[in-house]
Amino acid sequence: MSIWWSLHLRREAASVPLARRLLLGTMETAGVDPDISYDLSVALTEACANAVEHGGDRDTGEASEAYRVTAYLDGEKCRIEVADSGPGFPTRRGPLRGGPTALPGPGAESGRGLCLIEQLADHVHVRNRPGRGAVVSFDKVLKWRKGALLDVS
Repeated sequence: MSIWWSLHLRREAASVPLARRLLLGTMETAGVDPDISYDLSVALTEACANAVEHGGDRDTGEASEAYRVTAYLDGEKCRIEVADSGPGFPTRRGPLRGGPTALPGPGAESGRGLCLIEQLADHVHVRNRPGRGAVVSFDKVLKWRKGALLDVS
């Protein structure tokens, strides 16, 4: 059995805990290990916060006022994707693959979210879609509680 869901959310701060609670509830019901659930929920929170803060032009009032969260729990892996309609990410200071992203300086007010996602997930992919925003996707191998609904072991 697998579970997937997709949310279309307004770019408002209140949408971030909503997405996090839905993910945590889904994973708890499915029987995912609480430590794995927590890591993924923090990573999701960071990705959603990026979409809310940077995901569009608030002056347009069009599609840039929303973002999408999709989660897939399938067997041994959970994959989460957060897509916005903003300008995309600026040029990165470090690679997502082959090592962690460089941390921003101590005085920086932002820039730590992607670094945190990279530490919490097994694989992270950031994709810019010119004129259509950015997509942050990440996955993690799941561990299951005894008697879990989706346990594949």
